[in-house]
Amino acid sequence: MYSLFIKRIFDFTVALTLLLLIAPIFIGISVFLAIANRGKPFFVQKRPGKNEKIFSIIKFKTMNDLTDEKGELLPDKDRLTTVGSFVRKTSLDELPQLINVLKGEMSFIGPRPLLIRYLPYYKETERLRHSIRPGITGLAQVSGRNLLNWDDRLGLDVDYVNNLSFVLDLKIILKTIQSVITSKDVVVDPQSVMINLDDERQPRESD
Repeated sequence: MYSLFIKRIFDFTVALTLLLLIAPIFIGISVFLAIANRGKPFFVQKRPGKNEKIFSIIKFKTMNDLTDEKGELLPDKDRLTTVGSFVRKTSLDELPQLINVLKGEMSFIGPRPLLIRYLPYYKETERLRHSIRPGITGLAQVSGRNLLNWDDRLGLDVDYVNNLSFVLDLKIILKTIQSVITSKDVVVDPQSVMINLDDERQPRESD
């Protein structure tokens, strides 16, 4: 009952309420980032959601689009703006995903939606992470975030799906609030501490 109906009602109600309450903050951050990123306050990227259906995730844009002499984007650490670093460290860059929650593409709690190019690299059991809506935060995020290796991180996603309940969601919400307040396990430049999944693994054979 909870996973089928109550969770979605909770997501929609809380997302709408929060968007209304934080509207001034949302607009303020958008203005600052628009200035820092030459009129581009949002980062939009295609990600796989429930049942691997592709949707567009929305985040505040924390990096500029500066390129080298070959026209290629500079490394993330060189493109991270000052205001972007603050927004990322305080997890404010995740706020626009409330729109994704309203649209039913995401939930507050669930496995984080990762890159489309990672799809061929999941183990068969790990594909279970796509059987539910992806989340703004999740069990892996409150258990080490980007400091976890891929096996542990994806394993926690599967554990969450297998044990989904109101009590577990409540624990994750409380731990998320604590992590945001203390900036625990926040890595401003994730590429500095972990490698891409497709660099670490061989692609899964086609079914």
